[in-house]
Amino acid sequence: MSSLRMPLKYLDNAKKILCIGRNYAAHIKELNSAQPQQPFFFLKPSSSILKPNNGPFLIPKGVIVHHEVELAFILNKELKNLPDSFSPEEALDAIDGYALTIDMTARNVQNEAKAKGLPWSIGKGFDTFLPVSNFIPKSEIPDPYNVDLKLSINGETKQEDNTNLMIFPIHKILSSMSNIMTLEKGDLILTGTPKGVGPIVDGDTVDATLSVDGKEIARIDIKAETKPGFYEYKET
Repeated sequence: MSSLRMPLKYLDNAKKILCIGRNYAAHIKELNSAQPQQPFFFLKPSSSILKPNNGPFLIPKGVIVHHEVELAFILNKELKNLPDSFSPEEALDAIDGYALTIDMTARNVQNEAKAKGLPWSIGKGFDTFLPVSNFIPKSEIPDPYNVDLKLSINGETKQEDNTNLMIFPIHKILSSMSNIMTLEKGDLILTGTPKGVGPIVDGDTVDATLSVDGKEIARIDIKAETKPGFYEYKET
C-alpha cells in the first residue's frame, strides 16, 4: 500500500476539522435521527487526532464510545461563498488527497447534551477521538463515490459499506460549508459514516480499512484502553 509511505504533514496543516453528520440514510435510521435537508456539520479539535502508530485509543471513564468509520478529504485551496452551481469537477479539483478516519463519539455524553439543548463538542473532542490513516494521493482514489469502508472489532465486522450511499455529494458539502465559514487550504473534511456504529470498550482491537475495487489502500489499527486522568462522565 503506497499510502503507508506518505508523510503525515497534512495533519499539521489542518486549521479546521469539519465533519458531516447524517450523510448515510441507514445510519440516520439506526440512530432514530431526522434526515437533514442540507449538509449538517460539526467541528473536532486538532488535539483529537490520533496518528498512526502513536499509541492506543483512549476511552474516558464512564463514557460509552461509538466508532464511525469515514472517508475524509484534504483541501488544496481556499473556498469561500461557493454558488449552488459549484460542480462535481470543481470539487474534485479542490481536493489535495484523502484519508481514512474514525470519528469516535462519546454517545452518552452527546445524547445528554442533545436532550438538554446544550452543545456537544465534548462528545466529539476527547484526546485520540480521531484516529487517522496516512495521506492517500488522489491517484489512488479516482472516484470518491466508489470507496469501500470497513471497520472490525476483535476480528468481527461492524461497519462495511460503499461511499456511493452518501446523501450529500462532495460538491454540495463544499458549497454549503463555504457559505458559512471560509474553507482553507489543508482543512480536513470528514464525509459521514455508514450504518453499523456501536461501542468500543477497554481491551478491544479496532481495525478499519479503505479499499478501491478490492484493493486495500489504507488501514487503521488501534487498541482501546481506559483514559488516564481525573475525568469521569457522570450524567447530571
